[in-house]
Amino acid sequence: MLERISRKFTDIIRQVSGKAAITEKNIQDAVEEIKLALLEADVNLRVVRRFVNRTLEEAKGDKVFRSVSPGQQFVKIIYDRILQLLGENTRGLNLKGPDTLSVILLAGLQGSGKTTTCAKLGLRLKKEGRNPILIAADLVRPAAVKQLCVLGEQCGIEVYHEEEKDPVQVVRRGLQYAAKQHYDTVLIDTAGRLQIDEAMMKQIKDIRTVSKADEVLLVADAMTGQQAVDIASAFDEQVGLTGLILSKFDSDARGGAALSLVSITGKPITYIGVGEKLEELEQFHPERIASRILGMGDIVSLVEKAQATTTMEEAEELQRKLESASFTLEDYLEQFRRVKKMGSLESLVKMIPGMQGRISEDDLDEQEIKKEEAIILSMTGKERKNYRIIGPSRRKRIAKGSGTSMFDVNHLLKKFEKMRLMMKKMTRNKKYQAELLSQFGSN
Repeated sequence: MLERISRKFTDIIRQVSGKAAITEKNIQDAVEEIKLALLEADVNLRVVRRFVNRTLEEAKGDKVFRSVSPGQQFVKIIYDRILQLLGENTRGLNLKGPDTLSVILLAGLQGSGKTTTCAKLGLRLKKEGRNPILIAADLVRPAAVKQLCVLGEQCGIEVYHEEEKDPVQVVRRGLQYAAKQHYDTVLIDTAGRLQIDEAMMKQIKDIRTVSKADEVLLVADAMTGQQAVDIASAFDEQVGLTGLILSKFDSDARGGAALSLVSITGKPITYIGVGEKLEELEQFHPERIASRILGMGDIVSLVEKAQATTTMEEAEELQRKLESASFTLEDYLEQFRRVKKMGSLESLVKMIPGMQGRISEDDLDEQEIKKEEAIILSMTGKERKNYRIIGPSRRKRIAKGSGTSMFDVNHLLKKFEKMRLMMKKMTRNKKYQAELLSQFGSN
């Protein structure tokens, strides 16, 4: 996500940070590069002008030239300005207590990912301890109701739906049903159109009136750039939004929507869709996205992903094995599977400070990882536990069973042995051990 703009900003910052002193010309040149990067990212022109003017104003102040590290100070100014565009503070949903029904109304154009986002948000709230129900009120798009029912079943969340053609009546009766069944949260999936029209707006207004929604969230496609800003402005003017959800954020290489929406609409981005899986809806943290844009990584999100796939006991067991050199190919295979749950290798690397742009595509070749997984799966239990018994005849059998070559098997075993030694050295560092355990234990 945000690859293009992040690459541009990383290059600009690398140039500025390398200077022992910054002149007014250095600042002017850097800001001009930033301006071009923002325009190429399809950021709203008014937002770009405001960003550039404020950056110049602050960067030319005495504090930059008098600071110990002018380059770092300038980077901090850019970071603060980007953070301001993104909304500065993380904003959750304003929901009532579990004894009172809370209503979330989702709106958006057709194709924005609204129905899928409705199910994703329901699943997220369920994991957070809420008791949600989905109401299928998109009666315009063919199969929209069926799609929501299928997604609801996958999430283990009930979907209220009817044959009724009037969505307002469906919502009215759905809310009555939710109250009787003691649900505490209702998510309403509404109809979208290919473009904003009067009929759609009237329908959403009527649904909002009937539902008395606590949250009215626009689901906007992050890849549409400035178009998403225009759509959000129109919905806010007609319906009154309380927040925004950016779908397909993982595919957004430019970042124009994320960097424009908050400034233009004044509404916070609450969640971002970061993949096709139902679990892949994340809360929007402006400071983390600002760090990613500037190539500074996002270690907090990385640790959170690790916590979601590894318990404290598992982390301690892994550490023990590494210290005692009993880490096996079986353990290696298990780490593959945990990393898969965390997301793509490319997305994980971008969260590690200083790593973006320093690792080649070959190092991130997920096909190579699948090949290694196939090799390990072709081994016997004894071979996985003790790789030293894997002689030439065993290697030949493993290569044949995994559809690979002897070279591939030899390469994996050498790589594993090297990694095993390296990780054993790392675990001898007591400070590293304490930090690792505290990260996992903080969950």
